Amino acid sequence: MKTNGRIGTDEAGKGDYFGPLVVAAVWADEEMEAILRDQGVKDSKRASDNVCRKLSREIQRLCPCEIVRIYPTKYNELIARMRNLNHLLGWGHARAIESLLAKLEEQGITDGKEHAITVISDQFGDESIIQNALMKRGQKVQLIQKHKAESETAVAAASILARAAFLNGLETLSKDCGFPLPKGASAVIDTGKRIYAKGGEELLKSVAKWHFKTTKSVVKS
Repeated sequence: MKTNGRIGTDEAGKGDYFGPLVVAAVWADEEMEAILRDQGVKDSKRASDNVCRKLSREIQRLCPCEIVRIYPTKYNELIARMRNLNHLLGWGHARAIESLLAKLEEQGITDGKEHAITVISDQFGDESIIQNALMKRGQKVQLIQKHKAESETAVAAASILARAAFLNGLETLSKDCGFPLPKGASAVIDTGKRIYAKGGEELLKSVAKWHFKTTKSVVKS
């Protein structure tokens, strides 16, 4: 059993109008973190899309990890119920942590005493949001939330995984709806209008985050 590892979590897609919200969790010990740094793992915002995809494969080969993908149809359902993006983010982070903890126990990396495990995430709201979303297994961890957490190697690895999964999800949705979906939330209105013209609210909700203010510009006559 290894005891010097820790979990890092991060998300991608929360500011993008199209595509899924993705949360990733990565467990790495000191040796793994050294390897990741040597391979160039850093905050995904400082890496190109191609580099993110390449590093994502290496991270998944080396480290136990978990990826939670919340595609727009489910995202829109959850955000309508929770009415708060931070609560949805907390739910996603908690699910990734819980699933990874179960995997670590199954692989014999931990013995189920998760209070010995440190989890580091970026702080995106009240510190209690993730803690309150954790269930029995996750309530035992030592949860640390801080700004610019991507400076931690495990969190940087999670940011790479989340970004690569977001890019892959955006590509899949582009094929499904028949339009290339752009990243971001600014140069998206024309694409949104074409999707809305083709399939109305149902099709748009299957690829876009409906609660964004962008939707008003997309659907107005």
